[in-house]
Amino acid sequence: MASKAGARSGARRSNGGARSGATYGLAPWLGIAVVAILLDQVTKLTILKSFQYGEFHPLTSFFNLVLVYNKGAAFSFLAAAGGWQRWFFTLLGLVAATVIIWLLKRHNGQKMFCLSLSLILGGALGNVIDRVIYGHVVDFLDFHVGGWHWPAFNVADSAICVGAVLLVIDELRRVRRGK
Repeated sequence: MASKAGARSGARRSNGGARSGATYGLAPWLGIAVVAILLDQVTKLTILKSFQYGEFHPLTSFFNLVLVYNKGAAFSFLAAAGGWQRWFFTLLGLVAATVIIWLLKRHNGQKMFCLSLSLILGGALGNVIDRVIYGHVVDFLDFHVGGWHWPAFNVADSAICVGAVLLVIDELRRVRRGK
């Protein structure tokens, strides 16, 4: 009996404190991140080959495809900073990716948590790829109401936002369960 209890607690420890009993390893979560990166990069390449800078094509009364570049972060934060921000945001993305991979290894049995981190990881690395290759992030999704436009964004930004929302939902569910 004691050996069974020891085996169970050892399984919990190797699971990294996962809330569920099942562990999935790192591969499925990295696979989701790779899919997000591939979707991001394929859509960006398609837009880069199909559009000139600043060109836009209305698809609906509230949505355009447009080719714009962002040298800064969200909402063009620090876009006019003089060039250092390219490497700062690249380094920040790589540090975030390292921390996320560590968290994925540690908590690989927590499905919602790991799914959210995988999407954030894929989005962060998708934008890091742009910064390294082009010196800026390629944005092309333009939503608008009347004359007001949200800042253009891309699939990587969408993955980060969906991942962040799922992370909040996961935390709210965890708090509600009282764990």
